[in-house]
Amino acid sequence: MLGIFHSTIRGDEKLIIKACKRLGVEFELYDIRKLVLEPENFKVSFDIALNRSVSNTKGRYLTFFLESFGVEVINSSKVLQICEDKFLTSLALRRAGVPTVDFLMVFSLEQAKEAVERLGGYPVVIKSPLGSWGRFMAKVNDEEALEAVIELKMGLQAPYHKAFYIQKYIDKGGRDIRAFVIGGRTICAIYRNSSHWITNTARGGVAINCPVDKDLAEICKKASEAVGGGILAMDVFETKDGYVINEINHTMEFKNSEKPTGVSISEEIVKYCVEKLKTKK
Repeated sequence: MLGIFHSTIRGDEKLIIKACKRLGVEFELYDIRKLVLEPENFKVSFDIALNRSVSNTKGRYLTFFLESFGVEVINSSKVLQICEDKFLTSLALRRAGVPTVDFLMVFSLEQAKEAVERLGGYPVVIKSPLGSWGRFMAKVNDEEALEAVIELKMGLQAPYHKAFYIQKYIDKGGRDIRAFVIGGRTICAIYRNSSHWITNTARGGVAINCPVDKDLAEICKKASEAVGGGILAMDVFETKDGYVINEINHTMEFKNSEKPTGVSISEEIVKYCVEKLKTKK
């Protein structure tokens, strides 16, 4: 039995449900918002769990809770902890020797100014270490803009806004790559095209199929191993020196990518869960 845990049913989850039915995989849906995570009375009536929570907070606590019962959760708490934090992701990639965008983290305006110099000057990209869909990001072109962004972030309540994750700006030429990686294998990829420097499809980026060549498959496999494997979506930049990994998403959205790639990503997700269950038995 596959337990599918969600905080809402989006188009992605609908595709996974349909895939389960096509493949004849028994499943049960669990709305995390309605659960009581009480160790003494919680009943485990499934064999493996798929975390599809939109909320990182709900998904994080659910994963730790289920793992305390010995349940295998996809993705694991290790993968979740690394991939939900951009700084930790960058550290894991760098430690494994996987090409990634140059980065620094600082905690004050003066340090931020020094960081810009170390990254080679403006422009740079400032991100909150937590966040998705291209939110909480700013391309900073000069010192005035840097001061304004830091001042704004210092006034926000969430503690993570006061940790300034800064990356070297990469001119992507109007596109980047979103690669879908399951069990270390890149099953398909899309180009995300946009006139804006943020290419997320959630921000208007247009998806078209991207052929998966040997180099793309290799860097994605290494990146998957660096963060613990599982079901991942990777944002990849093309540079004059080859591919570099920008970010890794541990609860990937894919509903707009099945049509342009011609790959049933939802079926690949379900098949991976079934294989993991067979291995467990």
